[in-house]
Amino acid sequence: MEAVKISNLIIGPSDVVKLRREINALDDFFVAAKARQTGTTMQLPKLTRVLDQTAKDNNVNLLEPSERRRLSHSLENIYEKAPVLHISFASEPSPKALEKLIVWVRSNIHPQALIRVGLQPSIAAGCFVRTANKGFDLSLKAALNRSEPELVKLIAGAVNGR
Repeated sequence: MEAVKISNLIIGPSDVVKLRREINALDDFFVAAKARQTGTTMQLPKLTRVLDQTAKDNNVNLLEPSERRRLSHSLENIYEKAPVLHISFASEPSPKALEKLIVWVRSNIHPQALIRVGLQPSIAAGCFVRTANKGFDLSLKAALNRSEPELVKLIAGAVNGR
């Protein structure tokens, strides 16, 4: 299997772990189905929208053990090696906002990039982005600090112009 296309519903590393757990649950179901007594009914585990979409995007037949195994190994590889951006917000971002953000990140940075979301109420507005080796303060406080000399001049001009 070449590079796995991951759904925009998969935002962070924890989503990849959940997906692998779901694939393992499918494996367990099929093992139990083989060992069950004739006439015993078993209910197929419900697939989440994320697993269903990931399987469709990658043409994976989840009924085939070898294809499930390859998908699981590919997801493990993504978990271990994909670039992860740590983004801290003042409050919990909406799922729709995260989806827009992940679409942009995967289009502009890396097609398998993941985002680990954090909360930092002191930010107030904006966010703080951290990669493995660099940090970017995109908060309102940082923007105001960078603009302080100009703001001071504008305020002094307004006060003196009375």
